[in-house]
Amino acid sequence: MQKYILLIAKALLTLAFVALGLAKLSGQEMMVGTFDAIGVGQWFRYVTGALEVGCAILLWLPGKQLIGAALLVCTMIGAVLTHLLILGPSAVPALVLGVIAAYVAYAHRDQNPLSA
Repeated sequence: MQKYILLIAKALLTLAFVALGLAKLSGQEMMVGTFDAIGVGQWFRYVTGALEVGCAILLWLPGKQLIGAALLVCTMIGAVLTHLLILGPSAVPALVLGVIAAYVAYAHRDQNPLSA
């Protein structure tokens, strides 16, 4: 049963982050406006979009799932803080995705070379 829950979690993260990442990379108006409001420049939109798509791919590569999920957790921590401090109180989606990514990272904790 746990194997299927993990599979569903990875599939949800993949769908969400490929969609979000491609929206950022393709320059959808909402994403451009969001990153304008953040005030760090559009280059950060491209970096974030590429990171999200890249991490979604890593979730499916044997031995790389922990890295992908951990980077997504860090990205969602940044997203939650950005929503709370700059953009407004819509941090719940980022928080939910971060919790799911944390579950996936925990499930792949055996890939951590420091825990040997």
